[in-house]
Amino acid sequence: MKYFWLTIKKMFRFLLKPLSFVPALCVMYMIFSFSAQTADESGQLSMLVSEKVVLLLGKLTSGNLDTAQVGVYVDEIHFLVRKMAHFSEYFLLGLTLSLPLYVYRLRGFWLVLAAGLFCAGFAGLDEYHQSFVDARTPAIKDVGIDSIGAFIGILLVQAFCWSVLNNPNKKKKKRSH
Repeated sequence: MKYFWLTIKKMFRFLLKPLSFVPALCVMYMIFSFSAQTADESGQLSMLVSEKVVLLLGKLTSGNLDTAQVGVYVDEIHFLVRKMAHFSEYFLLGLTLSLPLYVYRLRGFWLVLAAGLFCAGFAGLDEYHQSFVDARTPAIKDVGIDSIGAFIGILLVQAFCWSVLNNPNKKKKKRSH
């Protein structure tokens, strides 16, 4: 009976491990979808996000902003919101890609290299894809921002997994049993 449960457990792991890449594939689809938006659609979306940020900060600081002030602040932060969108999309890609790679025992320098190269390559392809979209242009600066976001996500996964696996309290508990 013990052998049966060990076989079931191995089979379950064998089936679930590849599925750990599904979140990364979803993030890649999300990035591709945002890049497929025309310049007008993308601009309207980031302006809407900028406006929401300004209104939220206005409420938090008890600032009674009139419509003109909101417009001025939205224009001031619009560029930053667009670049933070790049950063955060690839931060998520770095997280969702490096976690399954870590599960497959890719660690340390090799994890950073493999996941980093994949994310940077995907960022380059994404910018190339934008060159085919109406009124969108590729920008090497965006690939750099994307890569920084991915790199930070990858390092965060590596640090988190290392700290969980190398927890000194966990090792003490194992020794005492």
